[in-house]
Amino acid sequence: MAEATSAAKNEPRASGATTLQGKSGANAAPATRGRTTVADGVVEKIAGMAAREVPGIHALGGGLARTMGAVRDRVPGGRPSVTRGVTVEVGERQTAVDLEIVVEYGVPITEVAADVRENVVAAVERMTGLEVVEVNISVNDVHLPDEEEAEDKDKGEETRTGRVQ
Repeated sequence: MAEATSAAKNEPRASGATTLQGKSGANAAPATRGRTTVADGVVEKIAGMAAREVPGIHALGGGLARTMGAVRDRVPGGRPSVTRGVTVEVGERQTAVDLEIVVEYGVPITEVAADVRENVVAAVERMTGLEVVEVNISVNDVHLPDEEEAEDKDKGEETRTGRVQ
């Protein structure tokens, strides 16, 4: 009879998910019996939420992704996508994360990027058990304060700023 493995194994899945396999048999601790599968989408959601928690982040995603997302958000029944601007590669024991971000004007970009990396690594490793080998960040835009007026007008919250009232 084959002996139970002494260390947990990870097996790649064809669906892009990672399976963490524990020990088997009566001598193994109950918490290590069986398999746990972590899908790519799970890691993307965790990374997206962790990045959005950092002060100085206005949005995630490139210009086209944000535009399409804004349209999708306005459709009745539509909801914001947590994974917009997030791409991951999940391997046997490790994962890599790529983020496209938009920062607020006036914040130190390198500090915000460092804070995002720390938050994403901590959240993904704590929640999945996978080692995060890298978090690549692409700053695609800076959100200017006067852009909020344009966004509000797009949403139908026009304010009267004309000369004639």
